[in-house]
Order: sequence, then C-alpha cells, then structure tokens
Amino acid sequence: MKKIRIGILTASDIAKRRFIPALLKCDEFEFAGIGFATDEERKLIVSSGSEVTAEKKQRAEELCAQYGVKLYESFMSIIGAPEIDAIYISLPPALHYHWCMEALKAGKHILVEKPLATSIEECEYIIKLAGKKRLVVAENYGFIYHNQMRVINELISSREIGELRLLRAAFGFPRRSEDDFRYVKKLGGGALLDCGGYTIRLAGELLGESMRLTDAILFPLEGHDVDGHGYVSAVNDHGLAAQLSFGMDNQYKCELEIWGEKGIIYTDRIFTAPPEYEPKIRVMQGMETRMIEAGADDQFLGMIRAFDSGIKDERIRIDMYDRISDQNRRLMKAFELNA
Repeated sequence: MKKIRIGILTASDIAKRRFIPALLKCDEFEFAGIGFATDEERKLIVSSGSEVTAEKKQRAEELCAQYGVKLYESFMSIIGAPEIDAIYISLPPALHYHWCMEALKAGKHILVEKPLATSIEECEYIIKLAGKKRLVVAENYGFIYHNQMRVINELISSREIGELRLLRAAFGFPRRSEDDFRYVKKLGGGALLDCGGYTIRLAGELLGESMRLTDAILFPLEGHDVDGHGYVSAVNDHGLAAQLSFGMDNQYKCELEIWGEKGIIYTDRIFTAPPEYEPKIRVMQGMETRMIEAGADDQFLGMIRAFDSGIKDERIRIDMYDRISDQNRRLMKAFELNA
C-alpha cells in the first residue's frame, strides 16, 4: 500500500520533540520534508523575534539532514508539491486559517495543532472547503487517543463509581519566555485558546453532545493583552456538571477527577503524558483506594493513526469535522460568557 507522504510547515519545537518521532513509528506515513517560509511568508509568522531567521533555518536544515528529508524553501512550495499528500501545521493559532486554506486548495489533508481557528467563521470556512474536496481536517488534541482515556471510559461504562455527579479538570503551567506566541493576542494567544482548550475538549468527550457552557471567567495576564488564567463551568442534559480551570502563569497542574455516587476516579498527566510515562489511575470507593495501570502510550502516534483513519473512512472524516466545530463553538462561547 502506498504511504501517505506528509510535509511539515516550519521546524517547531513540538514537531521536533513529539510529532516527528511519533510519525516515524507509523507505517502508513512517510515523512517527506519541512517547509521554511520565505521573507514574504515570514511576515505572517513572526511574533516577537525570539530567534533570528538564520537560527530558525539552521534548525530546519538540521532536522532535514537528521531524517534525510527535503527542505522546501517556502511554505507554498511544500504545499503545492505534487509528491506531498498531507500537511502538518504547528504555527501560532491565528495563522492556521491562512495556511489551512492554502493546503486544502492544493488538495492536501491537514493535521493542525490546536486550536484549528480563532473564530467560528474561520473554522466553518475550513471545514466547508475540506468537505467540498473530501479532505481530512484533524485537530491535535492527542490525549483523546491515549490509553488513559480508554481505561477511564471503560470505568465509566462499567458504572465503577455509579452515576456521575461532577467532573473537574485542570491544566496549567509556569510562565514561558516573554516572546512566546501564547502572550500575543494577534497570534491567537491566551490561556483559553491554549491550555483551556484541552479542558473543554476533555469535558466535551465525557459530557457528550448535549454539553453546554454555563459560565466563564478569564483573567488578564499583567503586561500582556491576553488572558492568563480562567475558569469555565459546563453541564449536560443528564445533570453531569464540569468545573474546568486553566492557566499559563501557574504552578504546573494537569489532572482529571470524576466524582460519582459511589466513588471517585482520579488521574494526573491526563493531557500531556509523554510516550514513556505509565499513568496510574486512582479509583477511590469509601475508605478503599486501588490503582489501575493504563500503560505507556504515545498520544501523538494515536492522533496520527486517527488522522490516517479519517483519510480512509469518510464517516470518521465527517465525525472529525463535527467534533472540531463543536470544540470551536465552545471556545468562542467561553469568550462570549466572559464578556
């Protein structure tokens, strides 16, 4: 079977650390190259000038040499290359729309770091064009495909803790360097769109289609024009509530707690478990606690395999559209509730 040849827009840190190593484990794909922006394209990309162009290009060249792939001298050249079937995009969120649309116009499937877009209109335009061309759009919330989620869903389905009452999820991390795109509004920065999106995506997975946001509070980050931390509340038609908290100027926290009538399910590293990490899910019932080992897993590999499934199966592709649309509308609803 012919492998799907995938190219990458820019040698980002996440591409280097997580995406490329996972991609090389997936027999269905072939890593075909990295696109490096021209001066004109770079005007759409540059944030606060944390690295000079020469350093960025050197990183791309080193990655290409390491893996024996081609360095494309512009984004449009890799997008338009007939040998490329799919594009992985890990640019700042506000730039996703432009490059997603270019890739789709060129007939490429796209796997995009979260969030796909920074407005409902942009999200729907991307999905509409992808549907018209029968191309996959996948949003990389890879934690959904980790063993942890499978085990947690099994515990819920088996009614291990009875009827569910409340879900609590938190994701936050210490402040990064001041030139990070997360602190620049025009690049799609802010805690809600970054770490907050993870908690909302998780709540959507567990509360289901009837989930609706009821409240949101976003707090500004001093010295910047973005939100630095916040809280979101949600509920579904069955009375299951969710309390979500997030921040990017916080002590690190990454956890999920599900409170039921007969017990509690708790796990940490729910969003960011590295491939070698072996999650231990705690189930508390009365005075007893037991640990369930979920096993090490590579959530990026799981996401890439889901991407492949969407390429092969129209039903999965359409389901991806729906989930992305729901996620984007919930993010935008949080902004609206905070206004």
